[in-house]
Parts: sequence; C-alpha cells; structure tokens
Amino acid sequence: MPSLKEYRDRIASVKSTRKITSAMKMVAASKLKKAQDQAEASQPYARAMGEMLARVAAGVNITPAAPKLLIGTGRDDVHLLVVVTSDRGLCGGFNGNLVRKARQEITRLEGEGKTVKLVTVGRKARDLLKRDQGSKIIKSFTGLGSGKSLSFAEVNEITKEVLAQFEGEAFDVCTLIYNKFRSVLVQQPSAQQIIPFKASGDEANDNKTEEKSEPEGPISPYDFEPSEEEILAKLLPRNLGVQVFRALLDSAAGEQAARMTAMDNATRNAGDRINNLTIIYNRARQAYITKELIEIISGAEAL
Repeated sequence: MPSLKEYRDRIASVKSTRKITSAMKMVAASKLKKAQDQAEASQPYARAMGEMLARVAAGVNITPAAPKLLIGTGRDDVHLLVVVTSDRGLCGGFNGNLVRKARQEITRLEGEGKTVKLVTVGRKARDLLKRDQGSKIIKSFTGLGSGKSLSFAEVNEITKEVLAQFEGEAFDVCTLIYNKFRSVLVQQPSAQQIIPFKASGDEANDNKTEEKSEPEGPISPYDFEPSEEEILAKLLPRNLGVQVFRALLDSAAGEQAARMTAMDNATRNAGDRINNLTIIYNRARQAYITKELIEIISGAEAL
C-alpha cells in the first residue's frame, strides 16, 4: 500500500498538471476567436471564386489548347495528396483522424492500381505518415503560421511546389486532405480535388444556409475579352492558392478548437482524479491514525 507521502506527491503532481491544462485551454480559447474569424472570412471569397470559375469553365470547349489545370494531363495514373495537419499535438483526435483518412485514401487509390505521392503540411502529418508511407513523401512544409497569423505568402510556397510538380508532369490528379472547420466541436476530415479543376466542387455545399442555389443550364450570355481560355489560364493558379489557403485557415481554426476541447476535458479529468486521490488519502490517513491509537492503547494496557 502506498504511503501517505506518496499520495500527497500524486495529488500535488495532478494539481500541477491541471494548472498546465487549464492554462493551455485558455490560450487556445484566446487564439480560437481570431483563427475562426479568419477561416470564416475566407469562405465567401473562395466559394465565389470557385463558382465563378465553374461558370466560365462551362463555356469552354475541352480541347488540347484548353488550360492544363482545367483538363488535366488526360491520365489518371499518379495521384498527389496534400495532407494538412498541425505542427503541435495535444489537440485530441484532430491529427489522428485526418491521418487515418489520408491512409484510407492511399489504400483506396493503390487498390485501384494508382501511384500515390504525398506532400505533407505540418509536423504531425510528416511524422505520422513517415512511419509507413515515408517513401511516398516528396515534400514537407512545417512552421507555417508560426507568427501572429497565417499569411497567403507562406501558403503560396505550397502552391508553387504543387504547380511545379504538375508542370513537370509528376502527377495527374491532386487532392487536398484537411480538417474542414464546421464548429468548435466538429472538425470534419475532408478531401477536395484541386487539380484538375472540378466544376462540381464543394463550393455550393459549404454554405447550406443559403435559400437556394443558382439554376443549372446555360448561364452566361456574355462575351469574354480576353477569351475564356486566357481568363482561366490566369485565374486557375490563383484559385489553387486560394483553395489551399482556405484549407489551412480551416485547419488552424480546427486545431485551436480541438485543443481547447481536449484541454478542457483534461482539466475536468484532473479535477476528478484529485478528488478521488484525496478521498483515498483521507481513508489511508484515518486508517494510519487508528492503527497508531490502537498501538498506544495496547501499550498502555500492557503496562
């Protein structure tokens, strides 16, 4: 049976842990507001750009002269997965769930006979996938948003790498795998194809509170100057950067929300543990005192 000193040490240790988890919860809560505002502010622009490009692309004849980001390479053999996680842990299942989805996507694609390559964003994606998928990782990005906030210039390095790989015909299809920020309690692992551009993307589904979507069919009675192909050739790379930026902002907000929830649960669990240990300590102390009294009384009677 542990001694009273060991019980006191355990209680002190758990109290110290509770102070740390409580402080981390408050820090995450203070960062969450700003990250959430950034993520929500990026949604209308990214959604509008996707919808606009979808309308322009609908009037483009698919020919070899069409933008490559629109029509792809004409093959479906090599897939590039851009996996976005956080740099730090202690945020519950935020990173684990995302990496699990990435592994499921890898398994599905390889089961179809495809070749898979990986670009990881965040230390957790790099470290967790390196264990069993290390040979597939061609580039890793870490430390993004380590300053006050995540900037488009930082994210643009990822976009440049993806475009360089695509121009070098290193892959045929690129899919972005990230945690979509739904609410403080819900971060949904999602996969979004970004190369070649998909007109039927998630843009229309991101805002389900809208009254109704625009009708399908012939939409644009306009003439474009320059041509649709030239417009798309300029805007599709920009759209790629915008979609990646939105994904990283969603991931950053989801990370803080998941960490706040995880640290809140840890603080509550530490409090429960302290209460249980205190009860056990009091019982052990009472038993120790009773034993001492019995020994004193027995000694007095012996005299």
